Amino acid sequence: MANALWNQALGLAQRTPATRHRGVDFLRAASIAVVVLGHWFMAAPWIDERGPHIGHMLGEAPWTQWLTWVLQVMPVFFFVGGYSNGITWDAAVRDGKPWADWLASRLGRLFLPVLPLLVFWGLAGLLATGLGVPGPMVRVASQVALVPTWFLAVYMLVVLVVPLGRAAWNRLGAGSIALPAVCAALVDLAYFQFDLRAPGWINYFFVWFAVHQLGFAWLDGRMASGARAYLWCFGGLAMLGALTEFGPWPRSMVGVPGADVSNTTPPHLPILALAAFQFGAVRILEAGLQRGLKAQTPWAATVLVNGMIMTVFLWHSTVMMLLFGVGILLGGIGLHAIPGDAAWWGWKVAWIALFAVAMLPVVAGASRWERLPIPQPAVPGWRQALGALIVGFGLALLAYGGVVDSETHAVRWVPLGLPFLGAFLAGMIGRRRRGSAA
Repeated sequence: MANALWNQALGLAQRTPATRHRGVDFLRAASIAVVVLGHWFMAAPWIDERGPHIGHMLGEAPWTQWLTWVLQVMPVFFFVGGYSNGITWDAAVRDGKPWADWLASRLGRLFLPVLPLLVFWGLAGLLATGLGVPGPMVRVASQVALVPTWFLAVYMLVVLVVPLGRAAWNRLGAGSIALPAVCAALVDLAYFQFDLRAPGWINYFFVWFAVHQLGFAWLDGRMASGARAYLWCFGGLAMLGALTEFGPWPRSMVGVPGADVSNTTPPHLPILALAAFQFGAVRILEAGLQRGLKAQTPWAATVLVNGMIMTVFLWHSTVMMLLFGVGILLGGIGLHAIPGDAAWWGWKVAWIALFAVAMLPVVAGASRWERLPIPQPAVPGWRQALGALIVGFGLALLAYGGVVDSETHAVRWVPLGLPFLGAFLAGMIGRRRRGSAA
């Protein structure tokens, strides 16, 4: 099977148009791969005389918080998404393709791969609670496994407004980035200065919309070409250092368990500084990356990974939690070392290798959902948009609460069902299908 997949990727790589920006595809896959490795690295479960604990290296060893400046690469994924969405939307406008058809081709890649994961956790929650596994343990394990789906909820929201974002870029240029960034700054001012926490959640849109808009600047070759790329890179890095050193924002670019403030839930200004730093770095490295990907082998590898990267992203935490559970059942093998000790680091390398091996059959079985054809005909755009909002809401509830209720310990069927309801409303399941666009 491995040879068949490689030969298929090789064939696709050989047919790649010369005009395709291969670096964009590489960065999409690389950014998700870094997130996966970061999650595997930062997880810090251990067992002592009191029983099992699910820790996090950012809390256990604060020095690791600096590593999040490298490992938090979701900004790269979002402005890479902006680049790709800009290309496809421009083509749709040029060809007279309806928004509903364009939207179906983008949402289908996001909706479909997550559904089998939710089926798995619904059944796993039901089985675990039925066998007497403590509800809080199931809730925490499922929450950790489903936290990555927050990205889908936010990214779907940004995709819905691509036509407006693209029009704003064409009309305002850099102003279409500055305006949501200023709004994010005002929300942060209210959040920290006046302790208005509820409005802070609006920054999920303002921050990630601004980052996505950077992709349009990249697509049109503006703002960070030539020497200006260094200004973006080092200016963003300097701003990131200043915000986290002198402001109320924490150093870590991801949430630290037990911390009062997280830079990601909700997003704050340091994420924008990080995005500027990464945007400049990508533009600096762009030419070299493009040259390297002209070779057949690295480009075919990029094509292969991109064909399954969403599956890897969605399932990697599930595989991790299941294997930790097996370790506990086997008497705590590999889990007795205290996080941060030399022995713990040795076991960490072994665990990551085990996670990678265990992902192989999961990817082989679940990645087919990434290759499913898009439903035909597409339902009206408003239904797709409403469906996306329902899917996103369900995923958000699961990411923050897991699949088991913290009080009743019953499976939370409503949040689990919402993504299926949204996918049905959007016409992604239960309809005749067609081959998806490239």
